[in-house]
Amino acid sequence: MSAADATSPQALVHHTVQVPATSANLGAGFDAFGLALDLHLAARTVARDPDGPRVTSSGLGAEVLPTDDTNLVWRAFRDACAALDVQVPDVALEVTNRIPLERGLGSSSAAIVAGIVLARSVTGARVGEPALVELAASMEGHPDNVAPAILGGLVAGARGETGFVVRRIDPLPGQVALAFVPPAAQSTDASRTTLPATLPREDVVDQVARAGHMLVGLTGAWTIDPTLVGDRLHEPVRTAALPDRGALLEALRSDGMTAWLSGSGPVVIALVPEGDRRAQDAAAERADAAGSELLVLRLDRLGALACPDGGCALSGVGGCAQCPRERL
Repeated sequence: MSAADATSPQALVHHTVQVPATSANLGAGFDAFGLALDLHLAARTVARDPDGPRVTSSGLGAEVLPTDDTNLVWRAFRDACAALDVQVPDVALEVTNRIPLERGLGSSSAAIVAGIVLARSVTGARVGEPALVELAASMEGHPDNVAPAILGGLVAGARGETGFVVRRIDPLPGQVALAFVPPAAQSTDASRTTLPATLPREDVVDQVARAGHMLVGLTGAWTIDPTLVGDRLHEPVRTAALPDRGALLEALRSDGMTAWLSGSGPVVIALVPEGDRRAQDAAAERADAAGSELLVLRLDRLGALACPDGGCALSGVGGCAQCPRERL
């Protein structure tokens, strides 16, 4: 049976996908490094009511997200079907989002990845994760958020001669990410307009050294020096526009924490040992002083996970602890 046949009303099997939040850049790894976090967007295909909305949303941002064909999850679903050369199933989507919007935690990337992975799953298209990353990166513009959203874990990506080259590894075990989430949003597109077009040579050298130090440290090969986490390209100008975030970063690093501006901000991430109550208590005090909500997040190693109705992508039986349907 072809992928197109699989989308007929009689054969179509609805799926649910969960996609993790992500933190990009990780200091000096601008547009190149990303880390998946245990905070999810879940989406499910359902039979469509011709008189009903294309997308029904709940959770964060539900009151502002479109319910028609302009919804980002649906657009990614539709465009992925076109890219995979399969018929677009006439379905509706139910989306539950727990990722704060426009805060630097990859909410847009999660929406794109949810649509793409659902398109592959529902149509039965035969395509692997590298091609999904390439497709998602072409929609998003770069792979630092979409790659860990698909693959989970710690990801480094670069554009090669024939497309994006992405490598994934499990990050340093026993760590949790502390996300300092302020009430106000920050547009990624607006933030990018403030970035410098060039850097002095000494700053470029320092940037490369810091990126290497951070990436290898996140694999557990050595201890990260908190004074080497910041970068020379995006954090200085972005924290100048968000001085409270700059003060928070400086305070966390002075506390000995590995901390960075997540994506374009305004969320700040600090990585601490999971059982270190002293560090988490100190972080809670910093969050209160900065007027931020503190989220304690495990690192996600699964990435995007899609399961068919009545089935399981991991265990093959019901009752799986990772079931994406439980997140709806």
